[in-house]
Formats: sequence, C-alpha cells, structure tokens
Amino acid sequence: MIDIKVPAVGESINEVTLVKWLKQEGQYVERDEVIAELESEKATFEVNAEKAGTLKTVGKEGDTLKIGDVVARIDETAARPEGQAAPAEKPAAAPAPANNGAAQPAATQAPVTAISNDIKATPVAAAIITDKKIDAGSITPTGTGGKILKNDVLEALAHPGRAIGKELFTRNDRREKMSNLRKTVSRRLVEAKNTTAMLTTFNEVDMSAIMALRTKYKDKFKEKHGVNLGFMSFFTKATCYALQEWPAVNAYIDGDELVYHDYCDISIAVSAPKGLVVPVIRNAESLSMADIEKKVVELATKARDNKLSMEEMQGGTFTITNGGVFGSLMSTPIINIPQSAILGMHKIEERAVVAGGQIVVRPMMYLAVSYDHRIIDGRESVSFLVRIKELLENPDQLLFGKDPVKALLEL
Repeated sequence: MIDIKVPAVGESINEVTLVKWLKQEGQYVERDEVIAELESEKATFEVNAEKAGTLKTVGKEGDTLKIGDVVARIDETAARPEGQAAPAEKPAAAPAPANNGAAQPAATQAPVTAISNDIKATPVAAAIITDKKIDAGSITPTGTGGKILKNDVLEALAHPGRAIGKELFTRNDRREKMSNLRKTVSRRLVEAKNTTAMLTTFNEVDMSAIMALRTKYKDKFKEKHGVNLGFMSFFTKATCYALQEWPAVNAYIDGDELVYHDYCDISIAVSAPKGLVVPVIRNAESLSMADIEKKVVELATKARDNKLSMEEMQGGTFTITNGGVFGSLMSTPIINIPQSAILGMHKIEERAVVAGGQIVVRPMMYLAVSYDHRIIDGRESVSFLVRIKELLENPDQLLFGKDPVKALLEL
C-alpha cells in the first residue's frame, strides 16, 4: 500500500481543496492515471496515481487538505481485474515530414456547425440547433460534461421562453462553499481598492483601420501561422510600445522603492470555470503578432481546462482585460496588484462620430486605464492611453512604434 500525498504547488500555498474524485473507491487505476482534482488559492491541478493498483480514497470532496497530507492510498499488490488489459506502450512519434512552410491539410475534418466552439453538443443536437436557429446558450444540457443532447434541444423547442427543468415561482436559496480561488480573487480585489490610490481615465478608439486590416489579411495570416488574427495582438503590441514610452505605467511600488521593468510581461484576464485567472505573456515586447496570438490561445485554452501552472500565472507587469467579449460598453477595471495599471477593452459598437467636419458611422471602442495615482501622474496615464489610441488607429505604426515616414526621416 503506497500513500498518494498532496504535492507542493507553490512557496506561499499551505493548503488545497479536494474538488473532485475522478476515480472511485475500490476502482483499479493505472500508473500515472489522473485520480483527483485539487484546487489551490491560485489554480486547479490534478493528482496522478504513482502505481497501478486498487484505489482507496482518504479525503472527501470539499475537504481542505494541507500540503503533504495523504489524499489516497493505492494497493499495488491487487490483481488487475479480468478483461482490463494493461495500457499499451505509446509508440515513438515519427518525425514530421518537411513541408517547406506550406500548410498541410488535416487528416480528418471535424463536423462544421453554426454553434460556438465553446458549446458542446452531439452531432444530431448541433444539426437541429443550426436548422432551427436556436440560441445554444439558452439550452439546459443534460449530457456528460455539459454536452447538449438531442432531447435537450427538443425540450427547448417545446417550451420556448423559459429554462427547461426550472421550477416556477421558486423561493429556494442554496449555499455553496466559496472556493479557494474565489476567496483569493475576493481578497485581492478588496486589497487593490483599499491599498492603492486608484483612478480611471477613458478614451475611445476608431477600430476601422484594424478591422479593415484583419479582413484583408486574416485568411493569409491563418494559412501562414495556423492561428486567427485577433484583436489581442494589436492591443498587446500597442500596449508594449506605450509602456516603454511611459515606464511608470509598467512599474510598481515595493515598500519605499519604485521597481521599473525594461520588459513587458502582459497579464491577460481570462474568465475560467472556477473564476477569474490572469496568466502572463512573458516578454510580449519581443514577440511577433503571430507569437502573441498563439500564446493567447494557449493560455486561454489552459485556463478553460483548468490546466494553468503556477508559473504561468505569477508575475506580470501590466494587465489587459476584455469585457467587450461579454458585451460591456464601458467599465472601470480594478488594478491587478502589485501592478500599477490595467487596460480595459470594451465592445466595438458602430456610433456616429465627426471626422473631417462630417458626421460618419465608425466602429468605436471605449478604452479605460485604471492606475495607481501614487506612482502614475495624470499626465502619464492620459498620454499612455492616447498613445495606445494613436497606434491602434494607425496600425502601420506598430512595426516601428512610430510613423513610418518619421522613422525614415529620423524625425
């Protein structure tokens, strides 16, 4: 019988919560198979079986465990159940054929549906959703892992206007234990409000140039780099140039000292299943547009799957948050301490604006920068945001960080 203990997950973390057993008491598990999911105050991580054998659970779901506590035991002397074959050795991966940079077609193509990739549905359910033009987000899934089944769609069609399975005129309350991650988010947000002299400045940016550029090059960009050309790479590039011009925005206070950074580690706020997480793009100032987009996809995917490591969420010199994906038109984001500022992106909305003495319709986005007034003055914060606006409205400047003609003339 061997003990499976709670592993150390960070210097400052002393306890974790047992979120879920993925294998049950008495079940035969293979070596390295995931048996449980634990959650610290910063991330969710998995526990693996160190040997093959019969599982004996020790902790219960919802228990708070100390680092080093026994979470389970495995009887490695137990016989493998009949009919359960030992896992086959994985063959070594063959070297990928050279393609001289050309994109190779996928061996198999996933079925194409009109529903979002974030929503899971069976092929039949997806076909009905597409045919009937149903809002998939309004359907209550009953399948494993939140998958929408055929009957879920049919129930939604039979009862339009209300959620399936919801009791009418209910007066019920329910209580849930706050997760370690939610406790940490709550504590840090209150700490940011109470310990910083936080102020927010606003501006707006005409997104016409970026949207036209994306429309023109998105297909070639995807073919060349294997990733979509999104807005985040433009905002990250513009932010890095502005941070290097206004270094106080990229600094923070440490006791009686100001710590300045010659690099830009950009934190991106991501809404994960367990709460808000803020993974970091390291040295974003040195990355290409494609590298930034790839990193954003990688970190966002890990966040949704609760796969982020502690290292991927530590540090960061400046944060970008995008409430526009949820429809936010304007907000005052809260600083991600110990950082000194945060940029808030918002919904792109067509509005009437004056350009060249004429009233025209343009796709506009409000921008907000919340900053710590102890280290960043009004002149710096406003100039920082105006610089981002200038770079976004003239994306050709993102190559040099200034007007190409002025760069040519060394002005």
